[in-house]
Amino acid sequence: MERLKEVMTLREASQYLGISPDTLYKYLGEKSIPAFKLGNRWRFKKDLLDRWMERKSERTERVVDSRPKRLERSTIKG
Repeated sequence: MERLKEVMTLREASQYLGISPDTLYKYLGEKSIPAFKLGNRWRFKKDLLDRWMERKSERTERVVDSRPKRLERSTIKG
């Protein structure tokens, strides 16, 4: 199995995250994703992206869990 690079280009990071390069550029503009510039090119450390995704998924799980539960209508006719 091919070992993933520890430092990825923008294209590699977008493929790894399953998002478009345009979306990744949007996140960079919002400063919401860990990245750094090497020269004039963006680079992404795999371990930082993994931690970022973990934090994002934890927040999403909390939001989903905190939503009020829908009450089911009773199917019994009285």
